[in-house]
Amino acid sequence: MSEPARYTPYHPRWLRPRVSTYWWLERWSYLTFILRELSSVFVAWFIVYLLLMVRAASQGEFAYLRFHLWSAGLPVLLLNTVSLLFIVFHAVTWFNLAPTAMVVRVGDSHVPPWLIAGSNYVGWLVVSVVLAWLILE
Repeated sequence: MSEPARYTPYHPRWLRPRVSTYWWLERWSYLTFILRELSSVFVAWFIVYLLLMVRAASQGEFAYLRFHLWSAGLPVLLLNTVSLLFIVFHAVTWFNLAPTAMVVRVGDSHVPPWLIAGSNYVGWLVVSVVLAWLILE
């Protein structure tokens, strides 16, 4: 059996530069990356909120009204407002990133990046208009 490797005073050390805890504040692209990753927490909150609303609706009118009263509270309103802002930020940054993440070819040529991003925004607008029409009618 061989002995496990041991540290000796002459053992070479790897160069590992110290990285600040706040490395993501150094560049705008790093900050947007971290904020986009953080937005997943708010997406999860919206899913939980929707499930709570469906559960309240399934338990009858009184439970649904109680849910609406709880939803009208300042903490829930603030959380939902911040969540909406983060989700819109996530969508916009992802739509801008889509041409880099998705290379579309038609024949021998590439689809221009502005067309990929633009089609995402147009799709978002169409879905938003249809949903607003369904809700407000």
